[in-house]
Amino acid sequence: MSPFHSALKQLTKAAALMNLDDAIFEKLKKPDTILQVSLPVKMDNGTTKVFEGYRVQYNNARGPYKGGLRYHPKTNLNEIKALAFWMVIKCSVVGIPMGGAKGGITVDPKKLSSRELEELTRVFTKKIAAFIGPDKDIPAPDVYTNPRIMSWIVDEYSNIVGHNAPAVVTGKPIELGGSAGRIEATGLGGFYIIQELVHKIKMSKKNITVAVQGFGNVGYYIAELLYKAGYKIVALSDSQGGIYNKNGLDMNPVNIMKTKENEGKISGCYCIGTVCDCENFKQITNEQLLQLDVDFLVPAALEEALNGKNAGKVKAKIIVEMANGGVTPEAEKKLLQKNKLIMPDVLSNAGGVTVSYFEWVQNLQNYYWTLEDVNTKLKKIMLDSFNQVWNIKEKYRTDMRTASFISALARIQEAMRLR
Repeated sequence: MSPFHSALKQLTKAAALMNLDDAIFEKLKKPDTILQVSLPVKMDNGTTKVFEGYRVQYNNARGPYKGGLRYHPKTNLNEIKALAFWMVIKCSVVGIPMGGAKGGITVDPKKLSSRELEELTRVFTKKIAAFIGPDKDIPAPDVYTNPRIMSWIVDEYSNIVGHNAPAVVTGKPIELGGSAGRIEATGLGGFYIIQELVHKIKMSKKNITVAVQGFGNVGYYIAELLYKAGYKIVALSDSQGGIYNKNGLDMNPVNIMKTKENEGKISGCYCIGTVCDCENFKQITNEQLLQLDVDFLVPAALEEALNGKNAGKVKAKIIVEMANGGVTPEAEKKLLQKNKLIMPDVLSNAGGVTVSYFEWVQNLQNYYWTLEDVNTKLKKIMLDSFNQVWNIKEKYRTDMRTASFISALARIQEAMRLR
């Protein structure tokens, strides 16, 4: 099943349960605007290569379009449409006044030189400049994009419009108007959700085990925060595989990151400095990680990690979906039948877009907040959103994803009605 078809199934389930207005339901089944552009880039070897770029603006009833840009070889229009739709829901779940969009380029950025990557980014910015802007559509980093790429977009866009326009994107370096706390915001938001869930269902934090799939920005920070809070990290993985703590020993994500930085991947052993433990820690695949008997499983890589084929093998009690679309509808159906509790992406990973919203507000005001201010505001929004969704779940006797959609769709419906 395609990601966009999955998104529509989620919409349909929630709409039926809450009796969403038919006209609004039909409107939300399709994006407002689809932009597809060709991007010619002169390569270092003198040849010209043409890449494909996309920007899907899904709905702006609650505010300007908001959503990331991903540079990935498998990026396609179907995927971008789904991600744009989920951004609409995500912004509404946490109550920030923004709509949803998504964009990307079909490219493997690891195969480009720095100059080629910069030229590609600037060409893309020129092609979409008329469609984005601080009051129109505000991109941000996503898979394989980062503050450096956002800096190039700010520079190119500012040159086009003739004035400095830092609010055109979020996720920028602090020196160019970025917000304190933005880098770790997605992981921190997920951490707040887990903490509140543990409190809500009265789990004992002392012996809670966690496996995290994905060791990029999101996976690393949520693992580090959980470890520092006393949770037991038993498995971590990146795109090349993972490491499993088979004897219940502590696994410090900071040390795992040092190994990854030194070796280019997560080692098959647990290494601190030059000392490696290969007896108590063993190498595993990403699929094996998903099947571990743990309290919390955190898919934090790409979409569809849990699908119809492997969901039946999941032993984790609770799944915290930090990757967008990390659990397919087929997988979710099987997991719910086994009484698994799923914290959906549109709630769990909304910390990133929340602090992106903070960054945008700070840019418009030209007034910047401290890290403490940012994290205090983020925590309140995440906890308030969690509890509202939990109450809806109890009221409708449904799952957390459907409850999240009902919460979001109610706000979107009211905004569209008032308009």
